[in-house]
Amino acid sequence: MQLVVLGLNHRTAPVEIRECFSFSEEQVKTALKHLHEYDDIRECVILSTCNRTEMYAVVEDADDALPVMQEFLDRMAPGVLAVTEYDYLFYYQEDECIRHLFRVSASLDSLVMGEGQILSQVKKAYAIARGVGTTSTVLNTLFNKAIAVGKKVRTATRIAYNAVSVSYAAVELAKKAFGDLSASNILILGAGEMSELTARYLVASGVKTVFVSNRNFDRAARLAANFNGVAVPFEDFMKCAVEADIVVTSTGAPHYIISAWDVAHLMPKRRGRPIIFIDIAVPRDVEPEVAAIAGSTLYNIDDLEAVVESNLKSREQEARAAEAIIDEEMAELVQKFRYLSYRPTLARLTDKGEAIRRREMKRALTKLPDITFDEKRVIENMAKMIVRKLLRDPIIRMNEAAGTDKEQYYLDAIRKLFKLDSTLNVARDMDMLEDHRGEGVSLDKEKACHRYARQ
Repeated sequence: MQLVVLGLNHRTAPVEIRECFSFSEEQVKTALKHLHEYDDIRECVILSTCNRTEMYAVVEDADDALPVMQEFLDRMAPGVLAVTEYDYLFYYQEDECIRHLFRVSASLDSLVMGEGQILSQVKKAYAIARGVGTTSTVLNTLFNKAIAVGKKVRTATRIAYNAVSVSYAAVELAKKAFGDLSASNILILGAGEMSELTARYLVASGVKTVFVSNRNFDRAARLAANFNGVAVPFEDFMKCAVEADIVVTSTGAPHYIISAWDVAHLMPKRRGRPIIFIDIAVPRDVEPEVAAIAGSTLYNIDDLEAVVESNLKSREQEARAAEAIIDEEMAELVQKFRYLSYRPTLARLTDKGEAIRRREMKRALTKLPDITFDEKRVIENMAKMIVRKLLRDPIIRMNEAAGTDKEQYYLDAIRKLFKLDSTLNVARDMDMLEDHRGEGVSLDKEKACHRYARQ
C-alpha cells in the first residue's frame, strides 16, 4: 500500500483550468460513491477549493495508480484535461504526500500564507469522505494528524497575524485609528473588485453603514446591495462624506477626484470629527496635500504596500517556525505508519500465540480437575508470560526493521517461521464451513484444525 496525492493548485494551473475543477460538496460525494469501480484505489479524500483540487489516496502501487487517478479526475471534469495538459497536475508519494498535506493545513501552501479558511476546508473534505465511507486506517490517521498540525501551527506561531493584502491592510489601518469600527460609517468610491474586497473586510469588522458611489450609479447600487448599504450619486459623494468616518477610493479616474480644497471645506461641517482617506487607486484619487489638513489622515497605495511588505517578512519568519513544527510532526507520523505496515502481521503472530496458549491451557486443566482457583491462576499467568517472552524478540526485530531494506525480509521470515499464512488459511476454511453448513459439507472442524497443524 502507498500514500499518494494527485492535484492542481494556484502554483501549477491557471485560473481557467482551476475553475473547471472546483467541485461542490455534492459533486465530491457523487464521485466518491463511484470509488469502488477503481480497484487500485483503496481510500480517498478529495479537497476542492477555489485555488486547489487535490485527491489524496491509498493505492496498491503508486506508478500503476497514477493513470487510474487521472481517469478519476477526468470523469469529474470531462474533456478539460488533454494528455498534453497533465503538466498542470502534481503527483506526490509517501513522505512528500504527508508533507504537502501538512503544509496545506498549516496554510503554508496558500495563495495568502497564513489565511485561516483552508484548515476548515481540509476538515470538511475529510468529513465528506468519511461520511461516504472512503477512508480507513491510513487516511483517518493522516487527516486527523494534518488537522492537528494546522491547529498547532496557528497557535504556536503568529503566521495568521498581520495584513498581507492591500485591502486588508487598509482595514487594519482603519482599526488602528478608530479601534472599534462598530460606530463607523464608510464611503466607497468606485465599484470595482478592490473596492468590493475592502468593503467586505470592513463590514466583517463591524462598520455601521456602507455608502457606495460610482460614476455608473447602477454598479454602485449593486455593490451597495451586497452590504445592505446605500448608493450615492457620484456628484453628491462629498455631501455624503460629512457622515463618513472612512473614505476608500479606488476609481479609474485619470486625475484627483478629491482635492485639498474639497477636504478643507469638508472638515468644518464635521464639527471636529476626524476622517481617514484610504486611496488605493493608481493613478491616485486623493490629492497628497489632503494629509496636511487638520483632522484628516491620508494613506495611499505606497503606504499600504509598505505595511504589506513588512507583514509578509514577518509571516516568512513565522513560516520557518511552522516548517520546523511540520518536520517534527512528520517524523512522528512516518514512524506510526511504519508500525501500521507491520500491524497485521504482529496481530496474526500474537493471535496465534494466544490461541495456542488457550488450547494448551484447556488440555492441561482437563488433566488437573482438583486444582484450586489460585493454582489455576498461577498456571494461566505462567502460560501468558511464556508466550509474551517468546514473542518479544521477534516483535522487537520487526519494529527495528520497519522502514529499512530488511523490512520485507523480516515480514516474510515471520510469516514462514510461524506459519501465519497457514493460520489465515484455517480461518478462511472455517468461514467456508460455516457458510456451507447444511449444504452437504461434512468435514469436521476439529479434523481441519489438526490437518493444518500437521502441515
